[in-house]
Amino acid sequence: MRIKCYCDLYVSDGLQKKKQKVLKKLMERALQPTLYVLTLAQGEQNHLEFFPAYLLQQPVYDDALLFVVGIAEGYDAAMYLVEEITQEVLAQTGETDIRRYLAGRQREFEEGQA
Repeated sequence: MRIKCYCDLYVSDGLQKKKQKVLKKLMERALQPTLYVLTLAQGEQNHLEFFPAYLLQQPVYDDALLFVVGIAEGYDAAMYLVEEITQEVLAQTGETDIRRYLAGRQREFEEGQA
């Protein structure tokens, strides 16, 4: 499994202080039962999806590339992050095309690094 993190990763309040440790464990596919991962949806017709990180233990994710836009501690925190992302995109663009907004910001970030 390959994981790429969003340049301005969204993190729930409960994980702010241990963000790096949690990300390291996520990259190693270590079991983190309360962690939820927010990603760009695999299908282009959707914007975001979130799921418990323990699902990444399944073989279907062995060759997957995930673009992680956020991490949250628990289901409720993941829901709040989705709401926060949606509100930010709406405020910045006047639309709710989350996929385009996040991909555009990531592209700008990567071009600035080159």
